[in-house]
Amino acid sequence: MKITSTSCICPVLVCLCFVQRCYGTAHHSSIKVTRNQTKHIEGETEVHHRPKRGWVWNQFFVLEEHMGPDPQYVGKLHSNSDKGDGSVKYILTGEGAGTIFIIDDTTGDIHSTKSLDREQKTHYVLHAQAIDRRTNKPLEPESEFIIKVQDINDNAPKFTDGPYIVTVPEMSDMGTSVLQVTATDADDPTYGNSARVVYSILQGQPYFSVDPKTG
Repeated sequence: MKITSTSCICPVLVCLCFVQRCYGTAHHSSIKVTRNQTKHIEGETEVHHRPKRGWVWNQFFVLEEHMGPDPQYVGKLHSNSDKGDGSVKYILTGEGAGTIFIIDDTTGDIHSTKSLDREQKTHYVLHAQAIDRRTNKPLEPESEFIIKVQDINDNAPKFTDGPYIVTVPEMSDMGTSVLQVTATDADDPTYGNSARVVYSILQGQPYFSVDPKTG
């Protein structure tokens, strides 16, 4: 198709300008409301963030072989939906709940009522729940947590074999290897130096020596 005069171009330009203006007006004036957002105005989005609820706690430990007159404090369960008005009730279930571990259902404080031995059981798996006292409806989903028994240095190292009996050829050179001994400790090797084993000779010096690390 050929355009022979400018008079034919003008109507087309006017029509295109009109269409563009209508499209732009319709696009910028749209308002959309969704569940988790407020309004979409002029291409910008204002997002409404709902406050998240959840458990607030740290790692729980209980010192083994506690012999104090009072129950040993372990830690606190706390939900950030708890406003401190007593409307939240905390429930504790799982290993030792109600027998070894007791909870104040208003404050969430957990205490241990018995002396524990880490060598018999290293940790306890429990479950926490927070409910509304008025409605008995859960405020938080039931959640699992662990109370670890913290070690104390209450075990002496023991030799895995023994007694050791060896012979040494006479006129052996100084530094001759005679024997390697091995001892183990039942305390927790990941906590402090409770399970660290150091070798030493009580009798036999100065004729014999032992490497304090390797035995």
